[in-house]
Amino acid sequence: MKRALVVSLFMLSPAVLAKDGANRCRLGNGVEHVVYIQFDNTHLRRDKAEVPSDLEQMPHLLNFIRGNGTVLQNDHTVLISHTAGGILSTLTGVYPDRHGQTVSNSYVRTSATGAFSFPSSFGYWTDPVSGTIPNMITKDGVNAPAPWVPFTRAGCDVGAAGAANIVLENTGTSATGDVTKVFGAGSPQFLEAQASAAARAGTAARNLAQTDFVGVAVHCAAGSPICAGGHPDLLPDEPLGYTGFNGLFGAKEINPVIAGGPVLHDLSGAPIADPFGQPGFPGFDGMEATASLAMAAAMQERGIPVTFNYISDAHDFHGISGNVHDAFGPGSLGYVQQLAAYDQAFDLFFQRLARDGIDKSNTLFVFTVDEGDHFAGGTPTPLTCDGVTTPCDWTNQIGEIDANIDTLVQHQFPALAAQFLGTSAPNAFTVHGDDAPTFYLAAKGKGALEQTDPATRNFERAVADLTAVNPRTGQTDRLLAQMADQTGMKTLHMMSADAARNPTFVFFADPNYFITDFPASTCETCVDPTFAWNHGDIQPEIRTTWIGLAGPGVRNLGATDVWTDHTDVRPTILSAVGLRDSYESDGRVISEVLDEKVVSSAVRGPEMEALGAAYKQLNAPFGLFSRALLTVSTRALTSSDATYTSLEQQIATLTATRDALAAAIRTALNQAAFGGRRLSGDEVRAFTAQAAALTSQAIDLAL
Repeated sequence: MKRALVVSLFMLSPAVLAKDGANRCRLGNGVEHVVYIQFDNTHLRRDKAEVPSDLEQMPHLLNFIRGNGTVLQNDHTVLISHTAGGILSTLTGVYPDRHGQTVSNSYVRTSATGAFSFPSSFGYWTDPVSGTIPNMITKDGVNAPAPWVPFTRAGCDVGAAGAANIVLENTGTSATGDVTKVFGAGSPQFLEAQASAAARAGTAARNLAQTDFVGVAVHCAAGSPICAGGHPDLLPDEPLGYTGFNGLFGAKEINPVIAGGPVLHDLSGAPIADPFGQPGFPGFDGMEATASLAMAAAMQERGIPVTFNYISDAHDFHGISGNVHDAFGPGSLGYVQQLAAYDQAFDLFFQRLARDGIDKSNTLFVFTVDEGDHFAGGTPTPLTCDGVTTPCDWTNQIGEIDANIDTLVQHQFPALAAQFLGTSAPNAFTVHGDDAPTFYLAAKGKGALEQTDPATRNFERAVADLTAVNPRTGQTDRLLAQMADQTGMKTLHMMSADAARNPTFVFFADPNYFITDFPASTCETCVDPTFAWNHGDIQPEIRTTWIGLAGPGVRNLGATDVWTDHTDVRPTILSAVGLRDSYESDGRVISEVLDEKVVSSAVRGPEMEALGAAYKQLNAPFGLFSRALLTVSTRALTSSDATYTSLEQQIATLTATRDALAAAIRTALNQAAFGGRRLSGDEVRAFTAQAAALTSQAIDLAL
């Protein structure tokens, strides 16, 4: 029955299938399709003045956005700025404290006995992290609402390839493993996953289950024929309930639907395969533009009108479908060649969609990126190379500086090491290795140390003075840029409902360094040429990103400097297509770039836009309020206990006041955008003035 359905669906023409999907799918404002492209580490800004930026080297994409819509070039990340947190905040429209990935792409949990575990941020949407505690956790401690729900409730099938946590992320066959939950114990998929796990490492057989089941999904509308042979799409904590919906998971069952057989070809005509040549999901690093965009096009052509697709970064060499990793520098020959290939893929993609009748007249195109990056490197040869006409040679001039935090502490603070390192130490600590490492301090056998514990305070003051000898320059660098403990992290939306995963403090470091304690054999400081693009930190090149919008209802402004962050993408998409979420977004509709016809009249106008701008500066992790209190937090943690106590109380008071005011403004903006509730002029001006005044108080405290 399922095989017959697949064959009959494929025999329909793309035009018929697209029309059928459009008839089921009830989007508004003239939008019939949504094409969402999620880049990893792809830059609008230049990383070397003479070298054109990533987007400048993809003119078919950049010109498409500028010619048909708007590039928002003053977008911002969340904290911590990594792939998982950035993508998930964009997909959901909420800050990490409301979806749980406050530290990513993995995080640390501290047990009641002071032991540390290291779960991955990447797990299917309903995966638990421990017992019944969700990986994707709201402030109320339940599973976060899923981003595909408004679309499927409106009759729209939603396809995804590589997008974080809305596809299967593992091949586990335990009770909570993705394969067990979706396909069931004893199913053919379950047995394949078990056999794959038992195969020898580094073989095709070991990789097969990943290729067949991970990375690709279709979440279907109720009654959709696409998913008639699929599996229940279970979201037990979804607001308003979610029953009667099915999904397809993995290339093994999706390729026959969108390609008519087991093999889907990329835009150049080559089979999309894993590193061993097995057709299916190529791996997340293998999601280059030609593969990812081909998946999006095939889904759209087969009547799946809403697609979310991830594209891996171009500034690293991934080998064959991600089987190797090596870093490029700006203007490196391989980097330029990869961007040229990405540009060609976008040219072919837009042409293919246009032939299918999928274009700016009926399709909302959304392009964005998870994070910015700091390039860790020296100087190229020749110094003035532009990459395009003169390749840049970065031989022996590229790579982050790995720093072993255990060794640094042992050498610089032996008394502190005696308290935290070694089997005889009463306490222990670990870090989530990063350019912005989070620290986790615990008393052995007793659990996490409190932030006011004398041992914690001594540790914070000591590491604030941490230095390292730069192996590239020979100079001694002070590693700290800024830091915050749990009081400050609450300001930055970095505290989750799962207390076990909350760090003791976060250490925003010199962006050339990657600070880690794993493996233990890591040199004290040494250059690692396989990694050269640091993120997670707070520097402008890391925190500043971009959004591209085009399609019905999007104004053709070319480019704009309107201040936005990741959370604004979600409400803007929903406004453009006439849908709404079952929860309030932390973002706001970017009304400045949308036509009046797709924006509620209740959010239009200069005063409402001024309120939106004031709200972002008050509430965003990189808004003026948070940046000011991060400065205060740094001062507090590096000071005497008396100064610390005083400043922490002021940070906590201002943050509590901020949270209450931001919640009120958030509700007002969401009701205006999606409920049509019009604020009076007095309400708008009062909210704006209160937000500005509170932001000013934070800035004054930082001075």
